[in-house]
Amino acid sequence: MIQLDEIQKRLLMEVADLHSVPEGAFNIRSDGASIGRESTENIEITPRPTGDGLTIRIKPGTKRESVHIPVVMTKTGLTEVVYNDFYVGDGAEVVIVAGCGIDNCGPKDSQHDGIHRFFVGKGAKVRYVEKHYGSGDGTGKRILNPVTEVTMDENSYVEMEMVQIKGVDDTLRTTNADLAAGAKLVVRERLMTHGNQNAVSTYVVNLNGEGSSADVVSRSVARDDSFQKFDAKIVGNAACSGHTECDSIIMDNGRILAVPGLEANSVDAALVHEAAIGKIAGEQIIKLMTLGLTEQEAEEQIINGFLR
Repeated sequence: MIQLDEIQKRLLMEVADLHSVPEGAFNIRSDGASIGRESTENIEITPRPTGDGLTIRIKPGTKRESVHIPVVMTKTGLTEVVYNDFYVGDGAEVVIVAGCGIDNCGPKDSQHDGIHRFFVGKGAKVRYVEKHYGSGDGTGKRILNPVTEVTMDENSYVEMEMVQIKGVDDTLRTTNADLAAGAKLVVRERLMTHGNQNAVSTYVVNLNGEGSSADVVSRSVARDDSFQKFDAKIVGNAACSGHTECDSIIMDNGRILAVPGLEANSVDAALVHEAAIGKIAGEQIIKLMTLGLTEQEAEEQIINGFLR
């Protein structure tokens, strides 16, 4: 039986929507070690011999199953690098929930670098949810540097929800994907920074097969003195379609750099990029204030709706 303290429970709820031990396959990592693990008939989770990650194998044809692999950190000064490899069999349909929560109440920086590699078989469908969250009143930073590498076989589908809304001081988010014929990648990133936080998101998507496609969209809010950079590049190497979009709200003294990039190496590659950065429209705030909200409440309502 897994014993969790109140901080661990709160972090797991924030990053994985877990109020208890999940059903199905899971691995819960806390402060550098696994505190609970379960495989199923169709999903096998095995630890790397070095103890710094997992290998997850999902059998071909698996349907309506999930894998939870959240990480929580509550010790100040802890730094770890974790490697997780996912092998999704042909025709499988699975939901994978990851994410990391750091509660740092001490003077030293706490850092988690998670490297996730996905090998998605023919016709397989994956929904991947990765949430990052930071809390704690210590002076040490909460640092998260996720790396996601996706290799997609023919006619596979991957949907990625990447969320970071609160408390992470520094993050470098790197995503690389290679798509075969007929494969489709959909990414939805939601990000908010405040204080002196820094967040850099980098995407490189290679559309290598005929009929492959990608849709990478980021919505973000930069508040106070925070800084964000969104750098997304879609490379069309065949008859394919790609779209990347950055839509951001800037507030206070925030700074945002959007670098959408397209590279067409085939005459039949159809690629589009969009970028928009602006402040909250005054008429939106006024309209909500006429309904009884304060100016601050109106701003929060707009931001919550924008990041939903």
